[in-house]
Amino acid sequence: MSTGFPQPFETTDLLGHADAEATFLAALASGRMAHGWLLAGPAGVGKATLAYRMARALLAHGERATTLDIPETDPVFVRVRGRTHGNLLVVERGAMKSDPSRRSETIDVESVRAVGEFLSLSSAEGGWRVVIVDEAETMNTSSANALLKVLEEPPPRCALLLVSHNAGRLLPTIRSRVRTLTLKPLPPQAMESLFARHLPGLDPRKRAVLAGLAEGSIGRALALSAHLDDWEKVLELLRSAPAFPTAALHELGEAVAKKQELFDALSDLLPWWLARLARSGAGDASGASARAGDEDRIWQHFLEAAPLDQWVDVWENTGTLFRKARALHLDRKQTVLSVFHLIGRTLASGPAGAGAPDLRR
Repeated sequence: MSTGFPQPFETTDLLGHADAEATFLAALASGRMAHGWLLAGPAGVGKATLAYRMARALLAHGERATTLDIPETDPVFVRVRGRTHGNLLVVERGAMKSDPSRRSETIDVESVRAVGEFLSLSSAEGGWRVVIVDEAETMNTSSANALLKVLEEPPPRCALLLVSHNAGRLLPTIRSRVRTLTLKPLPPQAMESLFARHLPGLDPRKRAVLAGLAEGSIGRALALSAHLDDWEKVLELLRSAPAFPTAALHELGEAVAKKQELFDALSDLLPWWLARLARSGAGDASGASARAGDEDRIWQHFLEAAPLDQWVDVWENTGTLFRKARALHLDRKQTVLSVFHLIGRTLASGPAGAGAPDLRR
């Protein structure tokens, strides 16, 4: 989802992951560094930013690197930012043939085969060659097998940096051939610093809401920052469940039909909210800091109206609806209406459905 904020390849620093950087530098200094690295962890916590910092350090200083900080004015930084460095190859999901404005759901095999070709040639500029595979979990079977061949017989002085939001989806044989650095959600202090840098005008109440929604992911926070008012409208609809106001529901549907970014935000937030509902019903209080002021009341109402296993089904089915909509270009408005219909039907079918209270303030 495009945010208008700095992208990983143009970001100078990285907050909250000093230990991961130190681990990489120590491995580099040892002279026995693994050629493959898996940067794992939640989306938006800085994995791709770390990959580009690692790449710039290798391209600028090789084994002599003692820091991942490369000045913006350094020729290596400039060329990496401009995607013109001859010793760096970035592999990512490409544009869809049917709709070039959107990205494919998978990394195709041709893109990964280019890695082998890139590494089989002499270094264009001497020194290290670096490959970054972003969202590596989106490789299809053919792509993954092509990458595995490279990992099995890597040439000297090359680094393959795999960035993954869901490392469990990678082939076990790939995971066994790389060293894993797992990045955790950013601590509150780092999030506050990044909010001050990127969202200086955000009022304290909205900042608190956004911090809860982000759960330590600055990428998620920036992507959702433009949709806080829309999310409040969604919560207002959920407070009215199961008798969703028809006009408000269709107004939301029309909005997502017109704005792909809003649809993307809701395809993230609604399954996330339902997952937290299910965890709450199972006694997990880990999401307490992310709750809206009256979210406990909404969850209590939902869990009294239908048993936990039904809400787990709703969560799974909601995720499936959004994934199919993205993959098959299904009608965005109808997808959102279907999600609310699913929620409303679950509430109305339960023992408390007929007399469910309206929780709107």
